[in-house]
Amino acid sequence: MRVKKIKKMKSGKYKLVIEGSNDIVTYDEVILKNNLLSQKEIDEELLLKINIDTDYYDIYMKVIKYIQIRLRSEKEIMKYLEKFKLDEVEKNKIIEQLKQIGLINDFVFAKAYISDKLNLSNYGPNKIKQDLANYDIDNTIIEELIWDIDEREVYEKLYKLMEKKILNNKKYSKYQLKHKLLHEFANLGYQTEMINDIFEKLYVEDNNIIKKEYEKIYNKLKTKYSGNELFYKIKHKLYQKGFSSEEIDDLFNDIVE
Repeated sequence: MRVKKIKKMKSGKYKLVIEGSNDIVTYDEVILKNNLLSQKEIDEELLLKINIDTDYYDIYMKVIKYIQIRLRSEKEIMKYLEKFKLDEVEKNKIIEQLKQIGLINDFVFAKAYISDKLNLSNYGPNKIKQDLANYDIDNTIIEELIWDIDEREVYEKLYKLMEKKILNNKKYSKYQLKHKLLHEFANLGYQTEMINDIFEKLYVEDNNIIKKEYEKIYNKLKTKYSGNELFYKIKHKLYQKGFSSEEIDDLFNDIVE
């Protein structure tokens, strides 16, 4: 058999026009690897090798396109390769090739991931750290990069997030709101001490909250109860809503006066 023509296609691939056989669409890597620019005569063994190499580079190029969408960890690439039913030798070969040209680099991936999550999401350091561990990033890399995060930037970010939350949650008691924000922001990866510190700086006591709750409960219960029983029921409801005994006693002292 003879390679009659090698034609470059718009896709960047090459078409091998082979005398007495089907044309093969392949890659420049395959052409160079098999010395097809100078070796025009091919036998069945070489033809088989060309097809095998082409299949390999078909997968290799799909992986590159997968990485071009966004950076990927080595774990993600390994999982992506599973769909192609490659053996371990072929998978490892692709992984090593991509590492050599810098398309797989868990340090670079982790650094970019941290930057994106700090700037484009509400995530805090602990959440980011856990996510990187889920990507199987080496713990040494994680610790090094998490350590480099500017704590002042994290504090400022959390301050703005909590400020907005406090302004938009006027119906809760101080206890309720603090508990709610602790749960929410701890799950997002922020330190409890930082959350508490910012909360105490931002929270402004508003007696109107408990007064509004009192009025709502009073209007609801006044047709069923009266006297001390009514006040006891109201106190119990306010306590269930998260108001402290001190807040409730102060309210009732004001009402009595």
